[in-house]
Amino acid sequence: MELFEGLAVPEGWRAELVRGEIVLSMSSDLTANLITASVRDRIPHHRWHALTTQDVAIAGALSEPQPDLVVFERGAVDGPGRVVPASDLTLVVEVVSKTSVLRDYRTKRELYAEGGIPVYLIVDPIKGLCVLLTEPTRAAASGLPDYVAERTTKFGEPVPVDLLGITLDTTEFRPYS
Repeated sequence: MELFEGLAVPEGWRAELVRGEIVLSMSSDLTANLITASVRDRIPHHRWHALTTQDVAIAGALSEPQPDLVVFERGAVDGPGRVVPASDLTLVVEVVSKTSVLRDYRTKRELYAEGGIPVYLIVDPIKGLCVLLTEPTRAAASGLPDYVAERTTKFGEPVPVDLLGITLDTTEFRPYS
């Protein structure tokens, strides 16, 4: 953890700690940034904070991922700090890149469920899909943390996010070229 916290990350890169492994990745491309901005813009700001480049602390997991977007209720997080506890989050969003497929679909799915984050949205510009995961559990049939409910929609179809009281319009989402 000490090494991670003192890491000098080159400009244009980001660092995450995922299950004890330091993962360096290039900053998101334009397609991913536009999707993230589109989701962020649909979050009702009178009730929720929607932040990019925010580190998340997952208790007991030796992990500090940096989702593409985190959403938490106004007043849920107190004070300064570099990380937001997973227990204070309502939604995390990951926009899949060609190098993050396994990490976003498997590793982070387990990690965010383990952290008890109620809603995990995977936006996949490779496949043109959104995967909405809800109802995290710590004891899935496999013995690994997971989400009980999963809803997959194609780009262009609405994605209801009931816990936030919104429906995401995905008509602007574009696949990678």
